[in-house]
Amino acid sequence: MVAQKVAFQGEPGAYGEIATLSFFPKAELLPAKSFQNVFESLESGTVDFAVIPIENSIEGSVNETYDLLLKTNMVVCGEIYQQIRHCLIINPGVDCSKITSVYSHPQALAQCREYLQNKNLEPIPTYDTAGAVKMIKQNKMKNAAAIASKRAANLYGMEIWEQGIEDKKNNYTRFLVLSKVGSEPTGRDGTSMIFSVRHTPGALFEILEEFAKRRINLTKIESRPTKEVPWEYYFYVDFEGHSLDKQISDLIEAVRKKAVFIKILGSYKKGEFHQSRSSIGSLALDLVL
Repeated sequence: MVAQKVAFQGEPGAYGEIATLSFFPKAELLPAKSFQNVFESLESGTVDFAVIPIENSIEGSVNETYDLLLKTNMVVCGEIYQQIRHCLIINPGVDCSKITSVYSHPQALAQCREYLQNKNLEPIPTYDTAGAVKMIKQNKMKNAAAIASKRAANLYGMEIWEQGIEDKKNNYTRFLVLSKVGSEPTGRDGTSMIFSVRHTPGALFEILEEFAKRRINLTKIESRPTKEVPWEYYFYVDFEGHSLDKQISDLIEAVRKKAVFIKILGSYKKGEFHQSRSSIGSLALDLVL
């Protein structure tokens, strides 16, 4: 049996790889340098699936992913919640007092902002968390550290200076699984959709009213500029139910009649969110499953 091929953004050891392994434990994983490369790998048929981050519970949405979802013909077929636990990683034998700068992905740096300020460490953004570890190892940097996962430290033979350095312990990233074909209803599904409305009073309300009168739980709404007309937006929404369900298909048709533009990104089995004991009672964002 040929193993499924799955693309993720980053180097081995990235949180995207960890999330991908949790969903595809026996697949062949293909790292990609950028989100654009991930989408291209799937669209060209190089891989069977792609895993991309869509939002973080602390730092919010990954805007580039939203923009790429608008353009792609691929569909969302799965969802993953991955807890993020950051480590400060250094070259073996380095004197920690000599560390002056820290490399990592911009979101990881933002998630450890208070920690870095307290340590008086300069944050320097790179394209990937694990890639930052790989870079400071290859360049034998003795005055720099990286923020990444414990897995990244182990893969590259590096030392962990400190674990759990994220400012908030309720730190989770939501990933979407993409493919060329949709998924069948499971009874525990969600659907993602994009739409835009006319720039007139009440236009957005008329769309949201369709959800309310059918008592369909709208779990997220996010606006992004159309980039074509100033101050006009696309609305990205997540809601409970599968597009093949009668109630959801009726909703979609009702929205289609009122929207200027509509695109169904896909329906999928909702991911399982397991809150760690350390964050019980402190979770600021209510992740609706």
